[in-house]
Amino acid sequence: MKKEVKGIIALGGVLAVLGGGLAVMKLTDKSDSESSGSGDKSSVETTTVPEGSGKVLVSDSDGQNDGIVVSVHVKNREGEFDVVMTEPPTEQIAAKYNISGCEDLDMDTGLIATIVNNVNGIQSSGIIAENCTDFAKYGLEDPEISAEMTFESGKTVKYSVGIKNPVDASTSYFMTEGSNDVYLIENSRVSNYYKKIEDFISKTMLESPAEDDMPIVESLILERDDLDYRIVLAPSETSTDSNAGGTSATHEMIEPVSSYLAVEKSSKITHGMFGLTASGIYAYHCTDADIKSAGLDAPFCRTEMKCSDGNDYVLLLSKMQSDEENGKFCYAMFEDGSVIYTLSDDNAPWMTVTPVDIASRIMIGNTVWNITDLSVSISTGEKAEFSLAPIDPSKEKNDSSEDFTAKLNGEDIQYERFRLFYKLLVSANAEDMAFDEKVPDKKPIVSLEYTDGYLDRTYKFEFYEYSPMTVLVTVNGECRFFGSRAYADTLIENVRRLETGEEFITTWR
Repeated sequence: MKKEVKGIIALGGVLAVLGGGLAVMKLTDKSDSESSGSGDKSSVETTTVPEGSGKVLVSDSDGQNDGIVVSVHVKNREGEFDVVMTEPPTEQIAAKYNISGCEDLDMDTGLIATIVNNVNGIQSSGIIAENCTDFAKYGLEDPEISAEMTFESGKTVKYSVGIKNPVDASTSYFMTEGSNDVYLIENSRVSNYYKKIEDFISKTMLESPAEDDMPIVESLILERDDLDYRIVLAPSETSTDSNAGGTSATHEMIEPVSSYLAVEKSSKITHGMFGLTASGIYAYHCTDADIKSAGLDAPFCRTEMKCSDGNDYVLLLSKMQSDEENGKFCYAMFEDGSVIYTLSDDNAPWMTVTPVDIASRIMIGNTVWNITDLSVSISTGEKAEFSLAPIDPSKEKNDSSEDFTAKLNGEDIQYERFRLFYKLLVSANAEDMAFDEKVPDKKPIVSLEYTDGYLDRTYKFEFYEYSPMTVLVTVNGECRFFGSRAYADTLIENVRRLETGEEFITTWR
């Protein structure tokens, strides 16, 4: 490679380093007087002289200290608002700020504080024009942002933000009242000055309590226009008691039918309001007209969550809709609230959930050690009746076959024989849910009834022929599941094997 070519490449590398890391791009006209009033950005030139860099532009005492800010008035293309100090600083805690008139709302106070903290003591990235006369060129004749910061001392500083630097879009033009010098400042320091009040309202609709402060959801009642029934969920007796069996879900379904719940599917319904986050704000300090406009005067979905700490939350949701800005969403607000939110469909599971979606397919979830009696009847006349009891009722915990006595049709048998039979009963999950079916007007092919002495409840399961491959299962007289016909046939065969001593059939399909 020739020396001249190598020299050009080396020089290019040096300039790249200077342009990317060390130089401040200064935009200036050849003479303010030559281009005055032109507003022509094409006359802007570049220089690598970082003049004016590090100069404090906004402070209480000419850069000696930042001072305590009591308020900032901000005006931008969206409107205007006032940030005011609500709590003075202490040696340990910084001052707190809010937007005037929004003290009753749940605001993002951390975001609001940046209006003060990011500009109080702000330093320039370089000077662009000294004694400028053509402010239009920098967007400062009609600035994007005008603001006034008031300090505890009584001093005020007015400042303006113009257009972004066309050479380095990470900076913008900036000037303070009383000076005709135009500076560059980092955009990140004033990015929140472009926002409107709605942008400072917290999008967390309901804060999630700390784990050790989480209240018990005593009931969740869901009503929706497309359902002719309510969905009612309540705490399960089994959720906090490992001796009671059941599922690991904290709640069970009470209406429209009784059912265990699938924990991974039901938790977002029972506890989804905690930490619920909106995608945007539709209206704040909403009026009746706002509520009607959002379709919340007659909400599509109403979900009430009652908690053990005495709080009662009623979430109102409009019909789903979609637009380019929000995608698929609904409007949402809490009853008697003052903010209407936009909520994405992903965060609104109450809008589409049905009992089938959250019900567990576990048919029998009772712990074997709690069963005090059990009977199985086959349509052909065979019947098996178990009577079970702990050997030592005063014992704190009975949880092995050696702890119980068992009788089958009045005759003593080993409890382990019953345990193996019961294991087969609980090992079969439903194929599907059958809430919308009607109880057949015919005799079941097999009936199962047992009592859980720990919960003091009796359960009755009846299996009806439904199709060559399927049985319909009712629980306490309500249609609940579709099951495998092969399972029902295997159950019948295992009942016949109880007294013969034959090994049970443990597979079916």
